[in-house]
Amino acid sequence: MITKLDQMFTALQGKTKKKIVAVWANDSHTIEAVSNAVDKNIVEGILVGDKNEIEKTCKAEKIDINKFTVIHANTDVEAANMAVKMVAEKKGDILMKGLLSTDKYMRAILNKEAGLLPPKAVLSHITVIENANYHKLMIVGDVAVIPNPDINQKIAITNYLIFTAKSLGIERPKVAIIGASEQVSPNIESSVHATIISKMGDRGQIAGAIIEGPLALDLAIDKESATIKKIDSEVAGDADCLLFPNIEAGNVFYKTNTKLCGTELGAVVCGAKVPCVLSSRGDTSLTKLYSIALAALMAK
Repeated sequence: MITKLDQMFTALQGKTKKKIVAVWANDSHTIEAVSNAVDKNIVEGILVGDKNEIEKTCKAEKIDINKFTVIHANTDVEAANMAVKMVAEKKGDILMKGLLSTDKYMRAILNKEAGLLPPKAVLSHITVIENANYHKLMIVGDVAVIPNPDINQKIAITNYLIFTAKSLGIERPKVAIIGASEQVSPNIESSVHATIISKMGDRGQIAGAIIEGPLALDLAIDKESATIKKIDSEVAGDADCLLFPNIEAGNVFYKTNTKLCGTELGAVVCGAKVPCVLSSRGDTSLTKLYSIALAALMAK
């Protein structure tokens, strides 16, 4: 079982290398992350972007451009469409966002004719966080894509959380469905959703995990709180996965971890035909490298 982000690199050794297609990969952070992933022998790198800018960046960063396949595109939109087409044609196993806006990246993925979204699929952002104050990795969603998920979207996100956990070697993940209280309240929609999803887990309708909810955040990650409140649960204080009720709750948790706790993370978008790395343009090359490794573990 992987309990630290850098253990992903060891887990990928000896496996078939996945091909990552980086979109509008003109910037140093994206190129450096893909370069490091190539050096660690976990992917083959394909950079789609302005070839002159890529050459200039590689020269400035002292990175050997010959370790990549470079495909020229004149604009970021053209790069996104070219990269998605390559992946759709199985010439790539992972898609990665470079120096283009999220809406242009997502628009190419969602294109009904040439995109990567299977029929009736739900796209969701899954983040794996390493916080020194918690005894293992936290796999959380959704913090960036679905503003106010309905019950069916939450079921999809739960399954993505479970799949991600299993990709990290967690055989039977513990999923906490987060709410303001552990008390079931018919007047709070997220509490009702949590109760339904938890019962679906009990009945095997959502397989492969132990699911508990609603749980307040303290109960999900702190055993002492669960003991004080007399909550008898396998998940309480030992959750692998956290399902948040909406994007506000998830995003605040995400940014509290990164900005106040100095945590590192890896993140992917699930639900497309391949894992899609969706890191911020301001993310460090290390965050992007962890995201590449996570996507490589999850790619078929």
